[in-house]
Amino acid sequence: MALVTDLTVRALVDSLDARFPRAWAESWDRVGLVLGEFEHPVTRVLCVVDCVPETVDQAIELGADLILAHHPLFLKPVSSIAPDTFKGALVHRLIRAGVALYTAHTNADVANPGVSDALAARLGLTGLRPLAPAEGAAAGEGRGLGRIGELPEPLTLAALTRLAAERLPVTAAGVRAAGDPGALIRTVAVCGGAGDSFLSVAARSGADAYLCADLRHHPVSEHLAAGGPALLDVAHWASERPWLDDVAAWLREAFGVEVLVSDLDTDPWTVHANRDDLEIRP
Repeated sequence: MALVTDLTVRALVDSLDARFPRAWAESWDRVGLVLGEFEHPVTRVLCVVDCVPETVDQAIELGADLILAHHPLFLKPVSSIAPDTFKGALVHRLIRAGVALYTAHTNADVANPGVSDALAARLGLTGLRPLAPAEGAAAGEGRGLGRIGELPEPLTLAALTRLAAERLPVTAAGVRAAGDPGALIRTVAVCGGAGDSFLSVAARSGADAYLCADLRHHPVSEHLAAGGPALLDVAHWASERPWLDDVAAWLREAFGVEVLVSDLDTDPWTVHANRDDLEIRP
C-alpha cells in the first residue's frame, strides 16, 4: 500500500473500518469514530486500551491527532456530556485539543489477526485457530473470539504461569492460576479480555489450559469440579495491551504516520500483597 502523506481523520477512519468492519462487532458494542473532524489532518496517533483521563493527558502532551482505543468510551446510553460528568469532561478536553477518538473493540477481538492473536504470540503459541469461530458478518477466514494453539514445548501449569507473568505487561494483579501446578500443558486457549463466557467452550476445545481475564470464584470452582482445563487469570489491561503493538505496526506501514503505544497501566487494581509468612507459589 502506498504511503499517505496528507492523512486525514476520514481516510484513517475509512481504513480502520475496512480492517475492522463495524459489522463484525457484537450487537451491544459501540465502535468506530466517537468524535473528531473528518478533514482534520493526522500526523500522530496514540494507541490505548482505555480512554481515561490519564491516556487523554498523554495524547494531548504528545500532540496526538487521534486516539485509537480498544475499549469504548460510550457503551451505554448517556443523557448528557456536560463537562462536570466523567465522560463529558473527556469529550470536551478532546474536542478542545483537536484530538479525534476511534474505537475498535469486539470487531478487533474477532479479527484475524486480532486481539487474541497478539496475546497468543506473547506465549509463543503456534498453529492458531479460533476458540469460538465467528458467525454472521464476521464468519470465515479464521476469524473468531479467542485462539487455541500449541506451546513450543510442554510446560507444567506452574511454569506456564511464570511464563505468562514474564511475557505479558506487568500489573499489580500479576497472574494467578487454578489447577494442579504440576499438570503438563501442551495446548493453550487464550482470550483477550473477560473470558468467563467461554469457559464451557474452552472445556470442549481439548485445551489443557485456558488463559483470559476477569475470572470469578464460582464459575472457576464449578469449571474445575467438572474436569475442565486449568485456568490462568491475568489483568484485563495486560491481556489486551499486546494488540496495540500489532495495530500500531500496521498503521506505520500503511500510512507512514507516527504511531505511539501507551504503556500507561490503566488496570484499576494497583496494589497486591500476600502475608510475609505465606508461601503459596509452587
